[in-house]
Amino acid sequence: MNLKILDAAFSVIKLPPTDPIPSWAASGRFVSITRTDEELSIVVPSERLPDSEEFANIESEFRCIKIDEGVLDFSLTGILASLAGPLAEAGISIFAIATYNTDYILIKSHALEQAKAVLEKAGHTFSR
Repeated sequence: MNLKILDAAFSVIKLPPTDPIPSWAASGRFVSITRTDEELSIVVPSERLPDSEEFANIESEFRCIKIDEGVLDFSLTGILASLAGPLAEAGISIFAIATYNTDYILIKSHALEQAKAVLEKAGHTFSR
């Protein structure tokens, strides 16, 4: 797979499931919002977070790797596994996001260079 590292640092925030979607999360180049009966989960570039708000449940310092192969067909299998498997073997945790077009994985910033080396060794390439 051809992969691309997005420029921004990201944060993952968990809010109560009945909270409205905050205005700071409602737009931007990359935002992921998922609501379940247990939570409202938001992935957003850390720079978009308001300074005045404190979050009880937040994980920061993520970098995002995009599968940069154009639109992935829904019949394709094993794409995420081809990334998650080698990273798991190396002890690198991921936070996966799937969209209609492609998949993304978030990796803690401190593990990004190691993750890149692991994925390249597994046959993946990175574009700029």
